[in-house]
Amino acid sequence: MAIDTASPQLGSAGRKHYRIAGLASMAGTTIEWYDFFLYGTAAALVFNKLFFPALDPMSGVLAAFATYAVGFLGRPMGGIVFGHFGDRIGRKSMLLLTLMLMGVPTIAIGLIPTYDQIGYWAALLLVVMRFLQGMAVGGEWGGAVLMAVEHAPEGKKGFYGSLPQTGVGAGLVLASLAMGAVATLPEEEMLAWGWRLPFLASVVLLGIGWLIRVKVAESPDFERLKQEGHKVKVPLFVVLKEYPRETLAIIGARTAENAWFYMAVTFALAYAANQLQIPRASVLNAITAGAALSLVTMPFCGYLSDRVGQRRLYFSGLLLLCAFVYPFFAMLGTREPVLVWWAMVLAVGVVFPILYAPESLLFARQYPAQIRYSGISLSVQFAGVLGGGFAPMIATTLLSVGGGSPRYVIVYLLVMGAIALLCTALMKPDPQAHRPAVSNTTSRPVGMVNSTSGEPL
Repeated sequence: MAIDTASPQLGSAGRKHYRIAGLASMAGTTIEWYDFFLYGTAAALVFNKLFFPALDPMSGVLAAFATYAVGFLGRPMGGIVFGHFGDRIGRKSMLLLTLMLMGVPTIAIGLIPTYDQIGYWAALLLVVMRFLQGMAVGGEWGGAVLMAVEHAPEGKKGFYGSLPQTGVGAGLVLASLAMGAVATLPEEEMLAWGWRLPFLASVVLLGIGWLIRVKVAESPDFERLKQEGHKVKVPLFVVLKEYPRETLAIIGARTAENAWFYMAVTFALAYAANQLQIPRASVLNAITAGAALSLVTMPFCGYLSDRVGQRRLYFSGLLLLCAFVYPFFAMLGTREPVLVWWAMVLAVGVVFPILYAPESLLFARQYPAQIRYSGISLSVQFAGVLGGGFAPMIATTLLSVGGGSPRYVIVYLLVMGAIALLCTALMKPDPQAHRPAVSNTTSRPVGMVNSTSGEPL
């Protein structure tokens, strides 16, 4: 099935929305990731005691991380469902639905009784809410980044595509600050009611997010598809049939980045607090500092990607990841507060943005507009299952096998890094690398491609 992705010149009325679309995408992802990260932090710190108290400490942590992984299992389903309707109905409507699907379960988690009150039903309810959260994130990411890059003018797509990525750091800052605040409570009060407050506070953020997103205009690329009648009946089938190489390349490339991030903010938190006996508040503060730094480094890396190319920057980030894996765990192992702080800050605030910032445009470029939402959602969310969902459990198991030494965890990350380097090399080259940004009045039509080659964006 040949797909024609050429499109007419975008009018000035459509172009003027690209700034608000980028900022709205960032605001929305901030709120959704706040909800998602709350669970990961709580799973590392308190859920083993509240929902799995009958298990020994190590088994309790594994069980808590297992419920955490359920969210990642829901992400591919969310990506498939919302990706389909995002390509068929529109990007904007899916972003509003995913916002509600994230916010309501988060509030519900703050109301769930514990094991002592209703037994294993508590864990079951937790799993259901986490699965719904995963579906929301799985459908949200693709729509948010497409609203940003499809609105943006040529030469600035990498920068605007990094804005929804910046929302991840902002959400992590808010989640870490919220959990850090209640972590200062005496442990008895923290376990009794303190941990619930950050989840219940999500009701305020949910209302703010809805007001922001409802005002954003639909993606100009989707509006053109609708006007020209170029929509595909079942986008997922086209993705699987005609773009298997692109899909597998994204999955392989993104798995390492995802594993690195969740290793730093989830596994390393539990490792430092439980294995190394480093105060949990200190580790949370370090993660928060790294996430705060990413609010600057993420858009800067997006800007840089417009100059050097998204694939080239991503490849460089993977090399840095491989080089920093051993020093990261060595710095944690010293138990020195300053070195532990720098390990977390560099992992979250430097290495992660170099990888995450260019992903929006790099991955979206692999697919034409008619199937773009489905394509990037499917590939990115399956990578999330492999890299983020199972990584904390795998790392916890490897740590146990290694007798408390992280040497097998280091090997695990290096292997994934090598696979990611190969997959990145197989992606389409950077057609805009080294080109200067152009003005709004002379920019190439957003989403215009060479209809012969079928190369999008």
